[in-house]
Amino acid sequence: MLPASSSPMRHSDSSAPSSAPLPPAGSGGRSARFATTHWSLVVAASRGDAERGREPLARLCQSYWFPLYAYVRRRGHSPEDSQDLTQAFFARLLEKNWVADADRSKGRFRTFLLAAMKHFLADEWDRAAAQKRGGGAVVLPLSFDTAEARYVKEPADPETPERIYERRWAVTLLDEVLNRLRADYEEEGKGPLFAALHPCLVGERTAQPYAQLAESLGSSEPAIKSAVHRLRQRYRQRLREEVAGTVGSAEDVEDELRHLFAALTS
Repeated sequence: MLPASSSPMRHSDSSAPSSAPLPPAGSGGRSARFATTHWSLVVAASRGDAERGREPLARLCQSYWFPLYAYVRRRGHSPEDSQDLTQAFFARLLEKNWVADADRSKGRFRTFLLAAMKHFLADEWDRAAAQKRGGGAVVLPLSFDTAEARYVKEPADPETPERIYERRWAVTLLDEVLNRLRADYEEEGKGPLFAALHPCLVGERTAQPYAQLAESLGSSEPAIKSAVHRLRQRYRQRLREEVAGTVGSAEDVEDELRHLFAALTS
């Protein structure tokens, strides 16, 4: 069973997905698209040539800014101040090349970002608070128009900012995986097939409406089962690739996957 939610394409619209077994260790490979944003390569490029690391780092930040926004909000800052602080943080991160100081031996992009944000909030609040939106160059096009709508879906119970951050990170990563998988199918001219089959990523295999899907798609039930099997395989591959892009080495992928699902189910 793969991670479940009320809507497979919108993990962020639900509470934590239900528990799921991890993808098999040997499943999937690494595509060139993901290798270019691998965290260890970002760190290495930033140490040798900051400009080489800037573009892949910016892509990672654009994907994973929201968990930091949720963390800042749970720390008690207003929506407007949280937007200002998050934008200012990423501007400073890129400008000052903080990545060059990252410890790849402990390398997870997730932990690096949270530690850097804590330092930023502790030491640079006054300067960041003075830089209101529009007061400086916008380094990253972050979608703050949806930030608060996403944040208000957080549970009402008083979870720590760190717990909020970890869960949001996991949900954001799963959203990235599904968005990339959908893009894969659309690039192959199979967007409608993905739209029809992606609900089968949720729940037990025996509970899927294969017969109804076959009828609606003008296909056979065995063909639909085969297509869903391939979809699940590609999902697992993309999941591993996405996780690999946020850790320091291939050896860290299994531990990060375990952490991911623990954050979703705790």
